Amino acid sequence: MYDKTIPFYDLILRCDGYAEQPVRLPRGFSIVPYRPGFEADWARMEREAGDFDSEDEALRYFAGRYLDRDRDGDILFLLEETGRAVGSCIAWEDGRNGTNVHSLHWLIVEEALQGRKLGRALCLTAMDLFRRKGEGPVYIHTQPWSWKAILLYASLGFRVQRSDSFGGYVNRYEDAMRTLKRILPEQQFRMLEENAEN
Repeated sequence: MYDKTIPFYDLILRCDGYAEQPVRLPRGFSIVPYRPGFEADWARMEREAGDFDSEDEALRYFAGRYLDRDRDGDILFLLEETGRAVGSCIAWEDGRNGTNVHSLHWLIVEEALQGRKLGRALCLTAMDLFRRKGEGPVYIHTQPWSWKAILLYASLGFRVQRSDSFGGYVNRYEDAMRTLKRILPEQQFRMLEENAEN
């Protein structure tokens, strides 16, 4: 569950060049493309994280946003050995100034499994999909309460954007960074700030 006492401000990150990295998963985990039925797992995970008030609401969102236009396996699920989905990440597209841009959506790993680099493996797999298709740059919309994910994205080559945006989001760089400055250790915050782009 996110710490929603942290203020929500839209923050945009962008990766202009991704260098392939090996995907390492702990024993017993695998990453597979969407299969019918996984939407229920996605809805459960996102509701448990606090992104939706109910699983029905999350299911409606997933179906309306993704199921009508699956981009050839770009909806990824992390499975444990039993076949149960315990994480997800989506390599997708959004609009920007009348054209489409590539964007990473809805990275999630069940809370009990966080800290095992499973989210990193999901992101790397999604970024490899973009790279193999020659798609880039890749954008991410996030917010300060996802500060752990922001640090993960930065380690993959994403940079905080001072003004750039996509998908109709209003980039609140100043507010988001002011919030992150209160949350992050000074060195991590300085790294984000020094690497930020216009």
